[in-house]
Amino acid sequence: MDTESTVDGLAGPAVRYRHWVANLPWWPLAILLTVLLAALFGPWLMPHDPQQMNLAAALRPPAWQAGGTLEYVLGTDNLGRDILSRIIAGARTSALVCAYAIVFSGALGALIGMTAGYFGRAVDAIIMRIVDIQMSIPSLALALVLATVLDQGLGTVIIVIIVTYWTWYARIIRGEILSLKERDFVALAKVAGCGTLTIFARHFLPNILNTLLVLATLQVGQVILFEASLSFLGLGIQAPDVSWGLMLADARGYIANAWWAITLPGVAIMLTCLASNLFGDWMRDTFDPMRRQV
Repeated sequence: MDTESTVDGLAGPAVRYRHWVANLPWWPLAILLTVLLAALFGPWLMPHDPQQMNLAAALRPPAWQAGGTLEYVLGTDNLGRDILSRIIAGARTSALVCAYAIVFSGALGALIGMTAGYFGRAVDAIIMRIVDIQMSIPSLALALVLATVLDQGLGTVIIVIIVTYWTWYARIIRGEILSLKERDFVALAKVAGCGTLTIFARHFLPNILNTLLVLATLQVGQVILFEASLSFLGLGIQAPDVSWGLMLADARGYIANAWWAITLPGVAIMLTCLASNLFGDWMRDTFDPMRRQV
């Protein structure tokens, strides 16, 4: 009897682990890992310098089309620059923008959301009215104004995204804190003499960490698309830096006779955004107890 109980106890975690592995979103993970590897090891993976121009090889088609060569597997743009190398370099730019923008906008939004939810009353009313006002302004319009006022470049794109997206975190985290602050462990922490910062760090942050991770994952695709939009409009990443949006802007005049120059960066944006959204949906279903029970 004891042996059967032991076997059943060991089988339970093993079955749950196999079920968890079987339900992993493998295709989104593969795409995101590919982008991450390209961002981390780009200089060693690029077959050519992404800025190297070769006018003799301008608008060369991909290797599988007539006139293409294996030297330029995905073809070249109007200045003879290798498309594959520039896509890899653009992945590095997108990863940097996502890392900085999501970390800082998430930290700022979480702190403001915790402050509004914990203190309530006038503090909550003032903060949430500011959030409502900013969320009522179209994000792209706000970004265009900020990008026009500030110097253009990578730093400006990050600042614009932080200013645009912190409200998303603040509103959702504030709702979490309104529920958490009524729990017994928060009341006991107050009785024990814990300060506000201690309650935030030891009691609120561990309980909202899953929510922050899910929000950050869902925001990856939005940030990449937002950066590409700004760069396409000429208000984001500027040459000689490389971004997928800037590649689209450079190639839009050649869409009729060089489809690869604008299609391939667009496919990179589409796949990365789709993969991040699917992975974010999986994380939401995995970490949300209500959805997990369903």
